[in-house]
Amino acid sequence: MTSKKAFFEKFSEAAASVLPIVIIVAVMCLTFVPMDAGLMLSFIVGSIMLIVGMGLFTLGSEVSMTPIGTHMGAKLTKSRNLALILGVSLLLGIAVTVSEPDLTVLAANVPTIDSMLLIVTVGVGVGLLLMLSMVRILFRIPLKWLLIGLYGAVFVLAAVVMAVRPDYLAVAFDSGGVTTGPMTVPFIMALGVGVASIRSDASAQEDSFGLVALCSVGPILAVLLLSFFSSGAPESGSEAAEAILDTVQLGKTYLHELPHELGNVLMALLPIVAFFLIFQFAALHLRRIPFWRIIIGLAVTLVGLVIFLTGANVGFQARGVELGAHLAGMGPWRFLLVPVAMLMGWYIINAEPAVHVLNKQVEELSAGAISENAMHYALAIAVASANGLAMLRVLTGLPLMFIIVPGYLIALVLTLVVPPTFTAIAFDSGGVASGPLTATFMLPFAMGACTALSGNIMTDAFGLVALVAMMPLITVQIMGLIYVLKTRRAEAVPEIAYADDEVIELWEV
Repeated sequence: MTSKKAFFEKFSEAAASVLPIVIIVAVMCLTFVPMDAGLMLSFIVGSIMLIVGMGLFTLGSEVSMTPIGTHMGAKLTKSRNLALILGVSLLLGIAVTVSEPDLTVLAANVPTIDSMLLIVTVGVGVGLLLMLSMVRILFRIPLKWLLIGLYGAVFVLAAVVMAVRPDYLAVAFDSGGVTTGPMTVPFIMALGVGVASIRSDASAQEDSFGLVALCSVGPILAVLLLSFFSSGAPESGSEAAEAILDTVQLGKTYLHELPHELGNVLMALLPIVAFFLIFQFAALHLRRIPFWRIIIGLAVTLVGLVIFLTGANVGFQARGVELGAHLAGMGPWRFLLVPVAMLMGWYIINAEPAVHVLNKQVEELSAGAISENAMHYALAIAVASANGLAMLRVLTGLPLMFIIVPGYLIALVLTLVVPPTFTAIAFDSGGVASGPLTATFMLPFAMGACTALSGNIMTDAFGLVALVAMMPLITVQIMGLIYVLKTRRAEAVPEIAYADDEVIELWEV
């Protein structure tokens, strides 16, 4: 694929992801949700920056992060040095997580936890679970037993945290969803493929799935543990929308944010660049063209990430807060929050590029028994339902645990009856479903509605990302269960035996 064709493909995918939300917001603002013209212009500029930034970012990460992960995974495994594999996995997990844009957006919105403390804590959680993932692949440990054990520990710890620091609970589960975003997923999956490629047994490919699933648990455990040690000094959290008086002020607002985001992104990407350069000169020794291709890919990733975060912070998040607040303040019509959120969730998942890849994988895995369309609608229903449940929580104050605990129990019980590969893909899909727009728009939308209803943001608004990450675990495994039932039914149909001299009628007269 040429670079020009690849850019237009990524740009089209980003536009398909952002434009449905822009259209929905524009229709509401032109009909029954009044918005200042300057703020609407800021939202449109932010939307354009999100499209351009997301397109450049996904193109750059595909060219750089995926080959880095694959090369490092294969090289580490060939070394046969378990201590080296585990140590490098820990550091790589931390490095790639702190550069995740979804995590940066979430941390900026949490009003009671220091942003850098939250990012580092989540990074350590991912690093530790990435170590465990390497052990699982190398020693062929079944994924389902690890998931059952880890989520058992999560809910025991969550029960304690719910009693002493309930404001940390929803943030912890949201952290597990945002870490598996467009930066982390390609790298971790490529790392798993690289490690599994060294094995020659039949289950090697199957074991390459599930790394994202395990790495999603690490941040939950890490943030729950953080609640026992953090004083929780309040920060500013999400800022309210400021009036835009003219186009010059609009331009100054965006230009003022650019250097700030550039500094943050440089600090986030430097550890990954350092790791790659050390590996290149110490072990990889890539040829000149592949090496510079990765360097250019990292530069494109940097530019895309800066543009994306600037558009999200200035033009997108504040509009989400304002829109949610207005809908929540419409008296008896506030229940429109539920269908509006579900509609947005449907289109967000519909346009997520990684979802289409996942759907094709499942169709190929099931030899067509589970079609790509069936998977598409299952995931769309899952994410739409998750957004609806999140708004229901905002309206009623329903505790997150009342939904999360039964949901994960269903998902974990299903791991005992569906094929292992479907379990791995299902738990991986939770990270795929909670894409960039969930953190940059849907979460601020919930926060604005919660504030307007005088609710508790920490307990009622946060948790949306967690629900979006949880629902696909159930729907994808249900698809796997359907596949099992179809396979058994096909095997149960007796084959009709015909005698050698018997005439078989192929039509009736």
